[in-house]
Amino acid sequence: MTHRSLPAVGVLLLAVAFTAGCGSDDADRPNAAPPASSTPSQDVTGLPSAAPPPSGPGGSATAPATPAQPAPPQQGTTERRPASPPPVVLPPRPAGAPAAQQVVDAFRAAGLKVPRPKDRSVDCGPDGLGLGCSEIVATDAVTIYVFPDEVSASDIAETWSGQSYQRGAVVLNYLEAKTPAADRPRYEKALNNLR
Repeated sequence: MTHRSLPAVGVLLLAVAFTAGCGSDDADRPNAAPPASSTPSQDVTGLPSAAPPPSGPGGSATAPATPAQPAPPQQGTTERRPASPPPVVLPPRPAGAPAAQQVVDAFRAAGLKVPRPKDRSVDCGPDGLGLGCSEIVATDAVTIYVFPDEVSASDIAETWSGQSYQRGAVVLNYLEAKTPAADRPRYEKALNNLR
C-alpha cells in the first residue's frame, strides 16, 4: 500500500504524529531536515496526496505511526433508578369521617347534581396542591376534600372563606364550581345528614 492511497484523515494523523515525534529537537540541529508540512499537496488528479515521508537513519522510510487505541471503559457500579416515581402516600382519613366518594353518593341520593366526578386525591400530595389532604373528588358542582383531622380542614376552610363549607374533616369547596350560591345550602345539608 502506498501513502497516496491513505485517506486524507490518515495523512493528517501521520503528519501530526511525525511533527510531534520530531518536535523542537530537530530545530536545534544544523543538518536537520525541514519539518513536514501538515497540509497535504494535491496530485494531478486533484485528490490530496501525502508529502513524502521523512527518511529515518540510513535513508529508509520509517513505518507510519498507528493511531492510539481508545482506553477501555472503566468498570464501575451503575446507578439504577426506578422506572417510575414511588407512589405518593397520603395521610389516612380519620375514623368516622366519610370518604369523598360517599359524600358524592349522598349528594346524588338527595337529588343534587354532581356531574363528572373525578378522583383527584393524588393532588393532595407534594407533587400536586400539597394541601396534605387524604382525598379529593372534584365535580362540576362542588369539590369534596377530606382531611386527616379537623384542624387541617378548618385551616383550609378559613383560607377559602365564603367559598367553602366545613363539617368535621370534610370541606366542600365552591371556588371552581358552577353551583349557584342559592343551591349551596342543599349540599351542606346533605353533608350534615351523612352519618
